[in-house]
Amino acid sequence: MGIGHYIKDIGRGKDGARALGRAQAADLMGQILDQEVSDLELGAFCLAMRIKGETPEEMAGFLDATHARLNKVHTHHAPTVVLPSYNGARKLPVLTPLLALMLAREGVAVVVHGTATEDKRVSSQAVLAELGVAACGASAQVKKGEVVFVPTGTLSTGLERLLSVRRVVGLRNPGHSLVKLMNPCDGPALVVGSYTHPEYLQSMSATFALTGQHALLLRGTEGEPVADARRTPAMDVFKSGQTRRVQAQQEGALAQMPDLPGTDAAATAAYIQQVVRGEWPVPAPLALQVQHILHEVSA
Repeated sequence: MGIGHYIKDIGRGKDGARALGRAQAADLMGQILDQEVSDLELGAFCLAMRIKGETPEEMAGFLDATHARLNKVHTHHAPTVVLPSYNGARKLPVLTPLLALMLAREGVAVVVHGTATEDKRVSSQAVLAELGVAACGASAQVKKGEVVFVPTGTLSTGLERLLSVRRVVGLRNPGHSLVKLMNPCDGPALVVGSYTHPEYLQSMSATFALTGQHALLLRGTEGEPVADARRTPAMDVFKSGQTRRVQAQQEGALAQMPDLPGTDAAATAAYIQQVVRGEWPVPAPLALQVQHILHEVSA
């Protein structure tokens, strides 16, 4: 079939492009995830969407296609939290694994998924490996009180291909938002979404509300779904199309900055182990995030 007729609609530039309906977007993304499109078509789609921007209806359609095709994680009906981890550490240590372990300690099943999109950043996968959490293969599953890491390629090879376009053209595409919105589990789960720029707060909020997903959204640490250890961000909860602000943004500077490790995987893992053992305090913003997540998964 091809996606040329869709590219013709979305590729007319910022002012001339036409948005797709939800069903059209689902059909387009389905062909991409099924790897029925050429490299040229895929690149054209990514650049056209980068210029036009995604509407909530389009993102909802992309999610419809994705959820229908994922190799989903089996949760054994346990209360489950999903942590999409794609940005990694740049200037600050990636503490998504600490958030995951703190939640698992409270009896939550935690699914971390991701893939490296930039070679110069330290990934959650590398830190989790230092902590003894290996990547899952096919037929991934998670139990209560457990953390698993699922590579994006295990969930969908087509989705991994879409993300890999960034390595060629150097620009994000809808796949980078898609992975932060999706629920890769075979049952209900709380998705912890994060954004870096204010425009993505608006678009992600609208998509979560439109699709009725259960999610917590915050401005994460360098794009990771974990609160900045230095200052508490605002946090919003989405459920059944309704939105609630559960945490106000902290204003001003902290009275005392937390002692954080370097960004390399071994140093980050050692710090996380010390926090989990109680030798170092849990950064206050992370402790608040854990409380809000636990309240949501137990409600």
